[in-house]
This record gives sequence, structure tokens and C-alpha cells, in this order.
Amino acid sequence: VQIVESGGGLVQAGGSLRLSCGVSGITFSANTMEWYRQAPGKQREFVASITHGDIPAYADSLKDRFTISRDNTKKTMYLQMNNLKPEDTAVYYCKALRYKDWGQGTQVTVSS
Repeated sequence: VQIVESGGGLVQAGGSLRLSCGVSGITFSANTMEWYRQAPGKQREFVASITHGDIPAYADSLKDRFTISRDNTKKTMYLQMNNLKPEDTAVYYCKALRYKDWGQGTQVTVSS
């Protein structure tokens, strides 16, 4: 499984970013996909997931600001993040639920 995250960057509080996760080596359309994040000094935490049937799930604290989606034709998953806060600063990772492989992550930094 090869996973490549992109779209991170530096943004001011209140801004938006859209992360992308490209996947190869698996049947993307058949897999539930997940986003996680890891802030400095903290454990990696669940952000959101989307099933092969396009059913999303979110961490309770993020569901009002983040939107997960997927494009099976492009084998890509997305995370739209709005009204970003400094506490959203982290490295964001994606993975397929059934596989243990992680990408390299993409850094999101939100300045106050």
C-alpha cells in the first residue's frame, strides 16, 4: 500500500485548508479510509473516516468544521477543514482501515 498525503501548510486562525490522500496498491473503492492527526507531544488521534459507501464519521469535536469525502475514480480521499484553530496544528495522516500502512503525513500549522 502506498499512501501520499498533501495539501498541508501554514494558515491563519479562521482559515481553511483541503487535504488530499492518494492511495495505490489496494482496491481503493472497496476500503474504508481514515484521517488521523498527531500534534507535537501528543498521541495520534482519530479525525474522520469514510466508508466505501460514502458514510462519514467524525471525532465529536471536529464534525462541525471538518468534512471528509472521496473520489474513487481518482483513488483519492479529501479532508476539508474550515475555521481552523491553533489547536488543529498537527501532522495529518491517512490510512485504509484494513491495512497498517501509513503515509508520511502532511503538516498543518495554524497561527493565532
